[in-house]
Amino acid sequence: MQKNQTEVIAIIPARYQSNRFPGKPLALIAGKPMIQHVVERAMKVKLLSRVVVATDDQRIGDCVAGFGGEYVLTRPDHVTGSDRLAEAAELLGISEHDVVVNIQGDQPLFPEEVIEQVAMPLVEDPALPMSTLIYKIVRPEEITDPNHVKTVFDRDYNALYFSRAPVPFQRNPEDAETPTYYKHLGFYAYRKGFLLSFVALPEGEWERFEKLEQLRALEYGYKIRVVLTEYDSIEVDTPEDLVRVEEYLKNNS
Repeated sequence: MQKNQTEVIAIIPARYQSNRFPGKPLALIAGKPMIQHVVERAMKVKLLSRVVVATDDQRIGDCVAGFGGEYVLTRPDHVTGSDRLAEAAELLGISEHDVVVNIQGDQPLFPEEVIEQVAMPLVEDPALPMSTLIYKIVRPEEITDPNHVKTVFDRDYNALYFSRAPVPFQRNPEDAETPTYYKHLGFYAYRKGFLLSFVALPEGEWERFEKLEQLRALEYGYKIRVVLTEYDSIEVDTPEDLVRVEEYLKNNS
């Protein structure tokens, strides 16, 4: 029987080593490892046919197996999360036309709705190679914070550029009207065939300076569809962030 329906598979890259927070995926939040929170949220998304953790460390793999999740072991020398994603997609035998959603393993509170939001453009348009999420900035301090990546896009919601700098730049600060700023959220969807092509491309010049791998796709002429979401997501970058997440869970249980 010929397969004619696009499948959507979530892969969650999870490294053990981290400069700021070694062993981060195994850090406990409300008594459960962070990676378990991420997997359990992903499992609730009806659009997903499969949820797999891609890790370079058997300790994380054992943890995932321990709570009934699926994992695949990848090489430890990947430079980017996309490289790990591509290896995992190959190991899992995912079809060239299926959609791979990259869910960050350090976002244990992501709203389940965002997975469908980021994946549907590729499900609906077979020619589209890649999509990601953006969020309208409401906290002014995020505009100048280089850890919050800003983006600009065309009228069809195709990304024009991503930057750690405030874009657009307001030439006349005395003007009453101020630009609307959008930040990039680290959720991606890729056509599996494009994902393999993407990781094979040489590093881009803009990517090298900004340290943003999505710029490689733009520099080589590929479209990235951006989807405006009303949901923000808390990332865990440091042990201090765990306190914020636990407080949120306690107040929103």
